[in-house]
Amino acid sequence: MKKQIVFSLFALSLFACKQEKQAAEKITLMKYPETKKDSTTDNYFGTQIADPYRWLENDTSAETKTWVDAQNKVTQNYLAQIPYRADIKKRLTEIWNYPKETAPFKVGEYYFFTKNDGLQNQSIWFIKKGLDGAEEVFLDPNKLTADGTAAVSLLGFSHDKKYLAYSVAQAGSDWSNIYVIEVATKLKQADELKWTKFSGAAWRGDGFYYSKFDEPVKGTDLSAANKYQKVYYHKLGDQQKNDQLVFEDKTNPNLYFGAGVTEDERFLVIYANAGTSGNALYYQDLKLPSSKISQLVKGFENNHSVVDNVGEKLLVSTDLGAENKQIVLVDPKNNDPKNWQKIIPESKLAMENISTGGGFLWATYLKDASTSIVQFDLTGKKISEVKLPAIGTVDGFGGYKEDQEFFYSFSNFTTPSSIYRYDLKKGESTLYRKSAIQLNTENYETKQVFYPSKDGTKVPMFIVHKKGIKLDGNNPVYLYGYGGFQISLTPGFSLSRMLFLEHGGIYVQPSLRGGSEYGEAWHKGGMLEKKQNVFDDFIAAAEYLIKEKYTNPGKIAISGGSNGGLLVGACMTQRPELFKVALPAVGVLDMLRYHKFTVGWGWVVEYGSSNKKADFDYLIKYSPLHNVKSGVNYPATLITTADHDDRVVPAHSFKFAATLQEKYKGNNPMLIRIETKAGHGAGKPTTKLIEESADVWSFVFQNLGMGW
Repeated sequence: MKKQIVFSLFALSLFACKQEKQAAEKITLMKYPETKKDSTTDNYFGTQIADPYRWLENDTSAETKTWVDAQNKVTQNYLAQIPYRADIKKRLTEIWNYPKETAPFKVGEYYFFTKNDGLQNQSIWFIKKGLDGAEEVFLDPNKLTADGTAAVSLLGFSHDKKYLAYSVAQAGSDWSNIYVIEVATKLKQADELKWTKFSGAAWRGDGFYYSKFDEPVKGTDLSAANKYQKVYYHKLGDQQKNDQLVFEDKTNPNLYFGAGVTEDERFLVIYANAGTSGNALYYQDLKLPSSKISQLVKGFENNHSVVDNVGEKLLVSTDLGAENKQIVLVDPKNNDPKNWQKIIPESKLAMENISTGGGFLWATYLKDASTSIVQFDLTGKKISEVKLPAIGTVDGFGGYKEDQEFFYSFSNFTTPSSIYRYDLKKGESTLYRKSAIQLNTENYETKQVFYPSKDGTKVPMFIVHKKGIKLDGNNPVYLYGYGGFQISLTPGFSLSRMLFLEHGGIYVQPSLRGGSEYGEAWHKGGMLEKKQNVFDDFIAAAEYLIKEKYTNPGKIAISGGSNGGLLVGACMTQRPELFKVALPAVGVLDMLRYHKFTVGWGWVVEYGSSNKKADFDYLIKYSPLHNVKSGVNYPATLITTADHDDRVVPAHSFKFAATLQEKYKGNNPMLIRIETKAGHGAGKPTTKLIEESADVWSFVFQNLGMGW
């Protein structure tokens, strides 16, 4: 019997060897579509800059649509020749197909959470009365469209917890409509608010404050610049045309406005942002009928947010005089910063977030890019440090004043998101829901290293791989980065990434400057005229991996999305010999014109503007579109974008692809994959996520010479 078992296993191993598929030795690349060029030229302070593919900025023209179809045909023909593309899609589908659930949060008598049975396009919102109550479907986005491309977000509950305002975004667009549902009956109300973007719903009484832009000219809703955002008050049951205009600035079209209301409905708070960082605060004491909206904190050099109120005063998170942030108590009637009372002083660690719940303050800090949570009372007295399951990332800590427990999610690179229950009285976490994923993640390990960038700055970096990997300089590497807009990359689990790790790949995630892993100083070190530091940090990460024998230039794929797409585009044009594969996703690639589309003007505070000579002088040096040169051997490139991306319009990717295809004469593919009925990424249905992941990983495996 034992011999028979051994023989059977041996036979299976032989079968597996025979079935192993290697990267295709040669793929026939179809001729790239002819992309017409015109004589469009701009004069920037005496410098003539040609823009021959500007016609591709017209995303709704028949000519652009024909070009898109032709490009997708070339890309799909290439991908179809990869022998294990179907196997990759099958494996990704297997990995994805397990029940998923988010941490519940309590509102009144009810708990809200999402569930996905595995492959549903959108997760479904559920509700139950009491923690042990029967689960009922509350909102099912999958029933809103046949293809699952509608995404639902919960925006805010009324003070009496009777109503919920939620938004629906279609096909990946940032535009959304706001609706209202009665919680107990699950009956959708008649309210419908259109042309909202980046809006919440801050309830006061029987209505709420929200933000909207004016309706764009028909046909330009996905590309035209959005100006003059305003704050309105909507009374439940009214038509939108009757909503009250609460706040606007007719003198400055380039401001974002958002509204918040303190938990006791005492104060209205208006946020005025000149861009993605730096803001002013305004307030109104709703308890006083004669109260007007007044300025609380001047803009726009620093970042401020109201945490809540303590009676007549406001708790404010600010980085004014504290680059790692501090919490102060501000008297609106005496609001000069010299009168602010420090509640939680600045720490050596960067404060990522501050929330309330149970009558306490919960400060989330970043300790070398991992989560640390500290509990304070409202006077700033430290109560305790929350003991977390391991080093990783926490989401969802906080709640209402009356709450005595929270539920939060925890994950890291090798731990799928699990849900924990935190008891405030005991100060203890207990496991509530373990991930149901069918993967053995114990075979992988994570280490954090610190490497020197070009200027000597020490940059932290996470490295994830199978245990026992050989440092022979020949391992495939997937190097991912972002580096901007105060966004910190912390340890998190990725289903798609597991496929790469399973096949011997190494995932690497450096904490580049431009993020806020080490506070505002780290952010400022990678913005405006210092943006080159971000690219230097990323390049130095690759050089470290090569030096330490993890890999070699022929085995490195670089990836990033949005601002991370800019990162990839800049690095592949600055150091093309250092990488084998480049994956710029929904990237900001034309640094001279990005501010002319949708909400791109809001990024000027981060990047600078080509309207200013000093900014133009450094933007032109790294703008990916303008640094593609003839006669250079660029990495195999797969650009990804989507037709409904109205955050970073697809024209960036279109023009970059056309330029690469024109100037590059080598053997590496220069391809673009353009998704339909999808946007910048948020709300993308599972079907499209798997399809895109399968295509990207097929491209990576093929061009890094990985077998299956």
